[in-house]
Amino acid sequence: MRTNSFSRRSFLRRMGGAIAFPLVVPASVLGRDGAVAPSNRIVMAGIGLGGRGTGDLRSWVLPEKDVQFVAICDVRKIRRDAIKDITDKHYGNQDCKQYIDLKEMLARPDIDAVLIATGDRWHASASILAMRAGKDVYTEKPASMTVREGQAVVATAAKTGRVYQAGMQRLSEPNFVVANELLRLGRLGEVKTVYAHLAPGGSVFLQRRWLTPEPEPPREEVDWDAWLGPCPWRPYHPSYLTGGWHSHHDFYTSIIGEWGSHTFAQCHAALGMDTSSPVFYPCLHKPVPNGMRMRFANDVELIAQQDGWRGTCGVRYVGSEGWVSCADGYSMPEVSRPSLLADYQKILADYCVRTGYTGQNHMRQFLNSVKSRGATVANPMLMHRSMTTVHCANIAQWLGRDLNWDPVKEQFVNDPEADRMLSRAQREGWQII
Repeated sequence: MRTNSFSRRSFLRRMGGAIAFPLVVPASVLGRDGAVAPSNRIVMAGIGLGGRGTGDLRSWVLPEKDVQFVAICDVRKIRRDAIKDITDKHYGNQDCKQYIDLKEMLARPDIDAVLIATGDRWHASASILAMRAGKDVYTEKPASMTVREGQAVVATAAKTGRVYQAGMQRLSEPNFVVANELLRLGRLGEVKTVYAHLAPGGSVFLQRRWLTPEPEPPREEVDWDAWLGPCPWRPYHPSYLTGGWHSHHDFYTSIIGEWGSHTFAQCHAALGMDTSSPVFYPCLHKPVPNGMRMRFANDVELIAQQDGWRGTCGVRYVGSEGWVSCADGYSMPEVSRPSLLADYQKILADYCVRTGYTGQNHMRQFLNSVKSRGATVANPMLMHRSMTTVHCANIAQWLGRDLNWDPVKEQFVNDPEADRMLSRAQREGWQII
C-alpha cells in the first residue's frame, strides 16, 4: 500500500479553497459527552416484532447508547408502522426503514445484528437466514420447532462464526444465576433431582385442523405466504395473526415448549448438561404432563411440575445437603437454610469474573458478546440441547409411549417412527434447512 503525504496547504489548494474555515465535528461523532461514536455502535434491525418483540425493543434495545436500530421487517403493515413510529420518536428522525421481504433487509451490509421475535415457527429459520447473511442473532424462544432445526442452528453458527443468543433471559437474571451457581459449586451436595416449572393451562395435544378460510388481505397489509414461511400451506384466517396460532401443531411447540424453553434451559445450564439431553422420556397420557420425570444418563431426574412456586418459570434443585428454589418475582431465591445465601453477592461477583457477565440484562450480555465475539450464556448448543428435551418430551406424549434417547447419536433408541418426528417437511420454495 502506497502512502501519500502532502501539506495542509496543498490539501486546501487541491480542494479549490472550498474549506476556508475550521471543520467543526460534533462531539457525538467523536463519542464524547456520553455519546457513542458511530464506528463503535451496533446497528440492529428487527424481524417480526409483535408484543414480545416490542417490549424487547423498548426495554432492551433503544435505551442502549451503543446501539442504533435502523429497520423492521414484518409481514404485517400494522406491526411495521408501529415499530417505525416507536423508533423514529425515540431517535427524533424518520430513518427507520420498513421491509416485507426478509432477504431484502438482510442484504443490507450496514446491519450487524437482528432481534427476532416472530412466532415459534420462524425462530430457527430466520436465525439461520440471518447468520448466513453475516448477522449476529438474538432470537426469542422457543428457538426451534424440531431437533433438526436446532442442529441446523448450531451448525450455521459454527460455520459462519456469528454470535447467537436465545431469549432465555433468566440465564442472565441474578437470582437464577445464584441458584444455578449453588448447584454448580456443590453447595447443595449431590443433586439427583431438579424441577422445572410448567404453568397450568394449555395442552401438549395440538390442533391439526384448518380454521374456516377467509379472504386474504392485500400483500401490503399481510403477506400471508411469508407469514406461513416453511410451514405447510393453509388458508388465511385473521385469528392466526393475533395469537391463535398457539394451539396449532404447525406453529407451536406445545405447553412443554412454551414453558420448558425457559425452565429446562435453566436446569441444563445448572447441571452442566449444555451438550446433552435426558435419555428417558415417559408418556403421562394427559394434556398437561405434570410430574413427567425425565432422566439423564447420570440418573439425575428432571421433573416437569406445575406447583411448588409462587411465580412463573420456576426451578428447584434438590441435593443431599440442601435445596434452592427460584421463580419470577422472588426478591431472593428460597433455600433450605439461610447460610446458602450468606455470600450471595460474592457468588454473583465470582460468576461475573468467571464468565465476563456484567450483571445487566440478557440483551446487554448479547451486545457485549457481539463486541467481544465471546460466547453468550444462551448459546446455540445450550438452546439446542434444552429444546431437544422439549421436543423429545412432546414426541413421547404424541406417540403415547415411553421413549429412550441417544444424546450422542441424537436419535431415539430402536424407534424409527419416533425418529421421523425429529424433523418436519418444509414447504416448497421456503426450504431453509
